Amino acid sequence: MKHVPAFEVSYDYLCPFAHIGHEHLVEALRAEPGWDVTFTPWTLRQVHKDEGAPDVWDDPAKRDDLLAMEASLVVRDKWPEQFFDVHLALFRARHDRGIRLSTRDEVAGVLVEAGADPDAVFELVDAGAPRKQLAASWHRLVDDHAHFGVPTFVVGDEAVFVRLMARPTSPSDAVGAIESIVGALVDDTRLNEFKRTKLAR
Repeated sequence: MKHVPAFEVSYDYLCPFAHIGHEHLVEALRAEPGWDVTFTPWTLRQVHKDEGAPDVWDDPAKRDDLLAMEASLVVRDKWPEQFFDVHLALFRARHDRGIRLSTRDEVAGVLVEAGADPDAVFELVDAGAPRKQLAASWHRLVDDHAHFGVPTFVVGDEAVFVRLMARPTSPSDAVGAIESIVGALVDDTRLNEFKRTKLAR
């Protein structure tokens, strides 16, 4: 395997490209490449809120809209051995099964399926720290990296938004994809945009 520096990757369960990118990332990490990776939630709802509306993390009407993100933060920090299962389960619930993840019952059901304890998770969510973390990470990524979409890969001062169009076919496929992304990010800072004009179907 190639040397890969420590990196950060953002996510929001709303985004199908984050789903594909994070499937690659988790599949690669389960092959134990020895990478140092930080998973950071970044909500698209803040980008798309109405002009003049409060920030989504301060809006009582949006209370449950961020619940899946907050739950993932709790699991990431308190039960890291369960994070990969919960993380992929939330993405797959949204994009493979059409579950909106906008109610406690919906998120709780996914947590149970992934082997997590929803009562323990929601107790920490309700204490308020995950919502503050979500706001802080949103502002940090925007202020430091002009972050605009997920998934964005960050290495030091360099950041790149990536759209992978196909889900991983094997651990080696996943490792290769992530190595290519991080390698391009750090090895050739001349490259700003590389976008195919059309996709083979």
